[in-house]
Amino acid sequence: MQTGLFREVLRGADLKATVPTCPEWTIGELTRHLGGALRWMGTTVRTRAQDMVPDEAVPDFKGPGDDDPAALDAWFGAGAAAAAAALREAGPDARVWTWTDARAAGFWARRAVHETVIHRADAAIAAGAEYRLAPDVAVDTLEEWLEIGAAPQALELRPELRRLLGPGRTLCLHATDIGQGGSRWIIDMTGDRLTWRRAGAGERAAATLSGPLTDVLLVFYRRLPPEHPTVTVQGDRDLFDEWIGLVSW
Repeated sequence: MQTGLFREVLRGADLKATVPTCPEWTIGELTRHLGGALRWMGTTVRTRAQDMVPDEAVPDFKGPGDDDPAALDAWFGAGAAAAAAALREAGPDARVWTWTDARAAGFWARRAVHETVIHRADAAIAAGAEYRLAPDVAVDTLEEWLEIGAAPQALELRPELRRLLGPGRTLCLHATDIGQGGSRWIIDMTGDRLTWRRAGAGERAAATLSGPLTDVLLVFYRRLPPEHPTVTVQGDRDLFDEWIGLVSW
């Protein structure tokens, strides 16, 4: 579904237009990045790879250029369909390589959805198109990010994130438009690594990002600025800005 929505944005878009949220890419380059990633995930699952698959081992990884939009769209669609077929055939428990401790195909099914969710936002922003996201998908996209950030290897790969740790350093993400009184997530950096939890209405944090769920997600992924009129940041703004500056996908 997410890849179909991405293709809707792609059709009629100027493939040479710069993507403001990924300024090193055009819409065409964004499409090839996402399409290549989906083909790479599909190849990983289809071959039951036990080590990281090199790009050159992925069939038609790079895709066509921008001169034939229909060809780019067809390439993207074929790769997405092949990845979906590989995931369905494997089932969620098939053992495959991942870059986490979750060595199962289900990891890639979830990752493919969320990779597409965020890059669909990039494409929509670049094309001036409307962007909507189902609440359950938005919640899982947010929580996958938090799970990855809380993984033990996160600090090994990004030791600079240790600067975020310290007494009283907590963030709250408050989605005001779902659940009675909204839904909250607490990011706790007071220990020796990041942890997170769903929070009750009365739990507070040093800094809080509040707004509609999709907009909170997009600010969290740095696709919308914290100054966007639909969201607010309350409390320790320096802590929030430090977090946003250091933690990127």
